Amino acid sequence: VIGAGASVGPFARLRPGTELSKDVKIGNFVEVKNAKVGEGAKLPHLTYAGDAMIGAGANLGAGTITCNYDGFSKHRTEIGAEAFIGSNSALVAPVSIGARAYVGSGSVITKNVEADALAVARGRQADFKGWAAKFRAANSARKKDKS
Repeated sequence: VIGAGASVGPFARLRPGTELSKDVKIGNFVEVKNAKVGEGAKLPHLTYAGDAMIGAGANLGAGTITCNYDGFSKHRTEIGAEAFIGSNSALVAPVSIGARAYVGSGSVITKNVEADALAVARGRQADFKGWAAKFRAANSARKKDKS
């Protein structure tokens, strides 16, 4: 089912059980399976939404995936109205994201997120000064030895 004013971009795939409400945007390279997408929600590009309920006005950033299969069973993801999911996030079902909640880019979400909350779940960046120069020097020497 595709609602009035909804748009589906090139290379998108709508699989069985998909319902797109009015004014939904499905962009390039998006796959939607067994999901209901609320009015005005946006899945702009490079997203997989399977076994999901996506609320009105929600936005799923590029690379967002609903991880719905655990090897034995399919599980559902619920995303509340006007929620914002940052790019390259994985939502590991069963999980619920509350209305107007934010998920930080690159997060792997395994627990429910309350309405209006911010969830960030990713490893901290560690920088090692001078490491790249040492690595190149060591590998250059090995490369010369092989010649």
